[in-house]
Amino acid sequence: MPGPFDDLITANKIHAVTHQPPATKGAAGRQLAVITCMDCRVSPAAVFRLDPGDAVILRTAGARVTDDVLRALVVATHLLDVTRVVVMGHTDCRMTTNTDEELHHAIGRMAAVDTRSLDFGTISDQRVALARDVQRIRSSPYLPAALDVLACVYDLGTGCVTELST
Repeated sequence: MPGPFDDLITANKIHAVTHQPPATKGAAGRQLAVITCMDCRVSPAAVFRLDPGDAVILRTAGARVTDDVLRALVVATHLLDVTRVVVMGHTDCRMTTNTDEELHHAIGRMAAVDTRSLDFGTISDQRVALARDVQRIRSSPYLPAALDVLACVYDLGTGCVTELST
């Protein structure tokens, strides 16, 4: 009986035939970190034409700057050569079209799981949330003061990024 991950193991075997070990040391070759949504329709590598080794990619629901994202940015800025950060939301994000209560209800209905102890960080105004998250990065005492930070929204329909002033 096939296992739930057989397709991935098979794909990896094909990949391994032509794989070349990375030439980089694991640092961000373009000194970039991208924080974006976990939505599988968003590919920061495609949006910014990034190659493996170019950037640290961090994903959260709604592209929110969580405590864990800040922790990862501390490592990225101090150990992985990151000097600039893009926080990229996107159009048609479920985190912008539902409230936490609606998500709790939907998950409870679909999976019979009580998630009310979780804060999903839904977004009533994406631009305001992005500005707050950029400020959270800029005001972190653990991150370099000279860190460049950009907020933007990726349009799933056009493929264009709109820069936001923060």
